[in-house]
Amino acid sequence: MGMKPGAKSNPRVVAAQLLRQLANGRSISDLLEQGLGNITARDRGLVKEFCFGVARWRPRLEAIASKLMSKPIKAKEGEVQALILLGIYQLAYMRVAPHAAVAETVEAARLLDKRWAVGLINALLRRFQREREALLSMADADPVSRYAMPGWLLKRIRTDWPEQWESILQAYNQHPPMTLRVNLSLQSRADYLALLAASGIQATPVDAVASAVILEQPVDVDQLPGFSSGAVSVQDAGAQLAAVLLESQPGMQVLDACAAPGGKSGHILESTPEIQLTALDLDEARLARVHENLRRLNQSAAVVLGDAANPQGEWASRQYDRILLDVPCSATGVIRRHPDIKLLRRSEDIAKLAKTQGEILRAIWPMLKPGGRLLYATCSLFSQENEAQVQAFLGIQADARERVIEAKWGHPRSVGRQTLPGEASMDGFYYACLERM
Repeated sequence: MGMKPGAKSNPRVVAAQLLRQLANGRSISDLLEQGLGNITARDRGLVKEFCFGVARWRPRLEAIASKLMSKPIKAKEGEVQALILLGIYQLAYMRVAPHAAVAETVEAARLLDKRWAVGLINALLRRFQREREALLSMADADPVSRYAMPGWLLKRIRTDWPEQWESILQAYNQHPPMTLRVNLSLQSRADYLALLAASGIQATPVDAVASAVILEQPVDVDQLPGFSSGAVSVQDAGAQLAAVLLESQPGMQVLDACAAPGGKSGHILESTPEIQLTALDLDEARLARVHENLRRLNQSAAVVLGDAANPQGEWASRQYDRILLDVPCSATGVIRRHPDIKLLRRSEDIAKLAKTQGEILRAIWPMLKPGGRLLYATCSLFSQENEAQVQAFLGIQADARERVIEAKWGHPRSVGRQTLPGEASMDGFYYACLERM
């Protein structure tokens, strides 16, 4: 017994297999990198849409599926469970002809040699078609399934953002825009927008960030004029604020202390090429991405394998004029781009992450020159990782003071400033500027 011929190249089969592995704790990005080998270029986008869509709406899809089934699918049948969710997702959210969505999902079960499930999936999906409006209304009655959000995460967002929580949760379930960073050391944003227009790519500038451009429709990076030669990079507008706030000057020693995959390092070098940049990260595999990004941008930096929480070696003995501390975090500000965070993150992770963040901040601070600036950054929305973390540090570090960020973007916090998902075309980022006295 086993998969039938054609299964390995079937988009729904591959999506079901990847979604089963996602339920076991692996990220979509990692799974897609390894799992698309047998899929045609034409079908790759479809597999991605299936995986991201089911991950985005999973709590809602599961609530609907549980109403359609008299008893749950056995845990060992993860691919069948994934096909049921995928079938409901197609019928509820995709522009797939309903008969095709049902027939193709049933065919995927047959190709997986799950003959016992063929009739079940067919019946469930046809029942969903008949009772669609009632089932969707039922899902709307409970905030967990309405917003497709784990209960602990929903509660925490409501607590930290009592006025904005609903718009945040709605933004989480939107398709994020494809945002570009124009390399302003090579050309102006207006000139690059003209290049895009000449290539038939519609785009608009982001008011709050001088280098940021949003595409009306995502495209493959190979279609972007000058991508391979470093004229442009893919980076959220909120992430582009880091280099702006750091304000590096020529001749400075700059440390990007948690640098992988290198997007912010690249932007810092584009903004001020005449600096000495050290790009540090603990993950050797992800440091390879830093090398790749810098090579494409034709920029150079000292790329170092090391632990920011436990500084050792030559990089740790230096003093820096500027330090970017983009610490490991819950990534709750970028869920619309990485919806699997809803499934992979756990409530108990937040305290562990906050502990690590505090350790890194305290360990790195002595390397900042007097008069120098440290930019503390996360892509989290939680106070415990953001303003509470920085407030606690300022309370114990006598030679640290806040440099208030004066800006029109985002929301001022007790310390620092926060962007929220979907506002001003940005993801959710927190920034706090600290100076050493």
